[in-house]
Amino acid sequence: MLRTLRNYIFFLFLGLILLTPLTPIIAQKNEPVELKVFLKTLEEKYAIKFSFVDETIDNVFIQPSIYGNLSQNLESIRSQTQLKVEKLDDRYYAISKSLYIDLCGKVLDNFAENTVSGATIEVMGEDIAIITNIDGSFQISKVPKDASLKIRYLGYITKYISVNDLADNKDCSTILLAQNYEKLDEVVVYEFLTSGIIKQEDASITLNTAELGVLPGLIEPDVLQSIQALPGIKSIDETVSDINVRGGTNDQNLTLWNGIKMYQSGHFFGLISAFNPYLTDKITVYKNGTPAQYGDGVSSVISMETKNEIDGVLLGGAGFNFISGDVFGQIPLKDNLAFQFSARRSTTDFLNTPVYDSFTDRAFQDTEVRNEQNQAIDEGLTRDEKFFFYDFTGKLLYDINSNHKLRLSFIGIDNDLDFSETDIEVNETSRSFLDQTNFSGGLQLKSQWWENFTSDLNIYFSKYNLDAQSFFPNQIQRLNQTNIVEERALKLNTNFKISQAIIWQNGYQYIETGITNNIFNTEPSFNLKSKGVIRIHAPFTQLKYSTMEEKFIASGGVRMNYIENLGTFSKILIEPRINLNFRMANNLRAQLLGEFKSQSTNQVIDLEQNFLGIEKRRWTLSNEDDLPITKSQQGSVGLNYSKNALYLGLEGFYKKVDGISTRTQGFQNENQFDGEIGSYEIKGLEFLINKKGDNYSTWLSYTLNTNNYTFDSIVPNTFPNNLDVRHTITFASTYTINKLKLGFGINYRTGKPYTEPITSNAIDNNFFPSRIIYQEPNMNRLPDYLRADASAIYEWNLNRRTKAKIGVSLLNITNKKNILNRYYRIAEDTSSIEAVENTSLGITPNLSCRISF
Repeated sequence: MLRTLRNYIFFLFLGLILLTPLTPIIAQKNEPVELKVFLKTLEEKYAIKFSFVDETIDNVFIQPSIYGNLSQNLESIRSQTQLKVEKLDDRYYAISKSLYIDLCGKVLDNFAENTVSGATIEVMGEDIAIITNIDGSFQISKVPKDASLKIRYLGYITKYISVNDLADNKDCSTILLAQNYEKLDEVVVYEFLTSGIIKQEDASITLNTAELGVLPGLIEPDVLQSIQALPGIKSIDETVSDINVRGGTNDQNLTLWNGIKMYQSGHFFGLISAFNPYLTDKITVYKNGTPAQYGDGVSSVISMETKNEIDGVLLGGAGFNFISGDVFGQIPLKDNLAFQFSARRSTTDFLNTPVYDSFTDRAFQDTEVRNEQNQAIDEGLTRDEKFFFYDFTGKLLYDINSNHKLRLSFIGIDNDLDFSETDIEVNETSRSFLDQTNFSGGLQLKSQWWENFTSDLNIYFSKYNLDAQSFFPNQIQRLNQTNIVEERALKLNTNFKISQAIIWQNGYQYIETGITNNIFNTEPSFNLKSKGVIRIHAPFTQLKYSTMEEKFIASGGVRMNYIENLGTFSKILIEPRINLNFRMANNLRAQLLGEFKSQSTNQVIDLEQNFLGIEKRRWTLSNEDDLPITKSQQGSVGLNYSKNALYLGLEGFYKKVDGISTRTQGFQNENQFDGEIGSYEIKGLEFLINKKGDNYSTWLSYTLNTNNYTFDSIVPNTFPNNLDVRHTITFASTYTINKLKLGFGINYRTGKPYTEPITSNAIDNNFFPSRIIYQEPNMNRLPDYLRADASAIYEWNLNRRTKAKIGVSLLNITNKKNILNRYYRIAEDTSSIEAVENTSLGITPNLSCRISF
């Protein structure tokens, strides 16, 4: 026992002797010590000398450590203090301030302290920039001590921090970013149906595709399909290229993409929208009360805008469904320069899917006919179609400086079809070729001249081309049809904020539209070519006033159109607009809207059997002869109530449209080729009730339309419009369970009018070719329409920046055969009448898989 105690005391004494020079450090090894003290200890232990300026190490502390050699101790000084330690010879060392340091840190958000991966760390004034790792951490070597860091990430306020401030922290610094909450002027808006759909104070409806929730039957935010969820907007024939807003025809909608007028909007003969929804940032729909800056489109304005901000973040994605595949992205090139792109191509020419089969059955129905006994007469025919489509967009975003932003956009759309039909008995084949394209490009310059004055300059060129050929069975007869639209436009829009309550908007728009139509037939020989140009000069002005608490919001404006059809006519049209919004009681507001509008381009609808019934619409210009300028007057009164996630909307409207032709309305009786000029008048009511919860939304909408034509030269003078659907009801519900979104909806509407032949001796052979004798126009109605749709979308995060999504939809769940249209024609033997029925899509499943970052 005594011997063990002596050994313990000996080794303890020996250890104290060996560690005596570092005794001050060991005694306080858990606390920082002055660098001066540590350097003195090293000098005594290793018989060396340090030279330095006192100011260099004054008030510098380090966390001391015990190392086995001098080199490790010196490296510890360098790493903890960022001082430069230089060996002069075996005895002397110099310590000085370094011009460069190494930095490390971690970027978090200052609310929940979540890591911010992918944030950009830029050394100001240097060609040094990195992004944070998945855990938000970063390391940068050899950073100038007098520099500053710029730290930015989408959705957060950009932060600037001095390198010296970070150098004072001996450990890796934690940098907190504040979320960017942009302070907006208070507005009166209503969000309904699903997330991302908002009714604005001016009665327009905006759809934010990035935030758009699930809608029944949709697994992707198809731009023109989504807006059909709104009351008063439907497509009688289930397409996106024939959208009817409050009983108007599709050509009466002004469709804009980044301010460019589009003359083609769909693929697969209108069943699919031609606009990529993943770069489309916002869709704005005006049904009435349109601002004075918009001309054309007597029924509505549908304006689509792609992402317009440079945020320095790489974003993109790709996906596919049963009909096509696509890719999109935005690439930052510099702090003030980025490029945006999208591309999509169908798989229809090399892959058959259930969606493709259903779509082709729907598109080619005009080739399936029945006789007077309602018996199919197309037996013994074989058909073959080769079809594909593609579209692409691009946008260059350049911020000249903080006050001037330049944007260059372009879009291309293409549909190609080769369709053949063979009569097996006689071995004769008919063929149709179709090439339908639209290419447009535009430039926008947005400028903030001073705090209260901004301007927006928009210049664009748009070209639409339809080239169709049809070869008949005898191989002698050939029919060619060409429709070309070329449009150039310039628009300058200015905003002057006179005070907090008053904003004054002024501008000018110039539009030059040229349209060429060519029809060539070999047997009998026939060649018709027409070309026209219309120029429009349109100054406009509008004033907006709102009270401090927005109890009353009013805007009124006027647009003057000087319309000139070269060599034919010139005309001045004055178009006033008014929009009043006022609070009647808590949670209840009323709105009064009115507008006068006009348009000088229309679509002639060719309903003969040309091109096997596939392409029937051709753009043409007003000429004040057989096709006058179309003019409309519209007014509406509405009430909006919102409280506790319950929204009620009620709006009554009246619309009258003059200057329409039977050639543009889709008549399918003896009046379809006569070109009578007339008008239509609509009286209607729209009602919507929507209840939303934390994870569900349920709504019921009802639309009542009374839509009648008036043609002085037709007997009777007044009769139901071809688009007169009296009652439309939609019931839908969406539900979210964690990452799963479900949607289900039922659509019901009464049948549209059509005209039947008389019951006996319905063929008049006194004309060549023979004609069908019809009953009074539109006195018959198709059966009621009923369709149920469902969709499910599952989303999850692969990591902080990358998301994946799978969607499944089912259109027409019950596979109900809804008749969309019915018309008649004389059979080839000229002795009987055939009935052609267009029916809705059958049960149509679809699957979508996407990834985005």
